[in-house]
Amino acid sequence: MNEPDASPAAEVPQPPHGYTANKDAYLKRLKRIEGQVRGIARMVDEDKYCIDILTQVAAVTKALHAVSLGLVEEHIGHCVVGAAAEPDPELRAGTIEFKVKEATDAIGRLLR
Repeated sequence: MNEPDASPAAEVPQPPHGYTANKDAYLKRLKRIEGQVRGIARMVDEDKYCIDILTQVAAVTKALHAVSLGLVEEHIGHCVVGAAAEPDPELRAGTIEFKVKEATDAIGRLLR
C-alpha cells in the first residue's frame, strides 16, 4: 500500500509583484486615464478653451499620481516587507537596503 507523501506542504507562492493582486484595478484605472488623454488631444484638435484643457490635464495628472502612490504602497508592503522576512541576516540587510533605495528613488522621480 502506498504511504502518503511525507514531503512538507507546498508553500503558497508569493505573487512576483506587490500589485499583482490588484492588477485588474490598476489596468482599469490606466485605461480610464488613457481615455482622458485621448479626450485632451481631441480638445486641442478642436481648439477648445485653454483653461478647459488645463483642467483636464490636472485631472489626468491627479489620476496618475493616485496610481503611482498605490504602486509605491504595494512596493513597500510587498517588496520591502518581503525583504525584511529574508531568513539570512546578511542577505536580509542588503536586500532591505536595496528595496528601500528603489522606493526612495521612485518617490524622488514622482516629486520632480
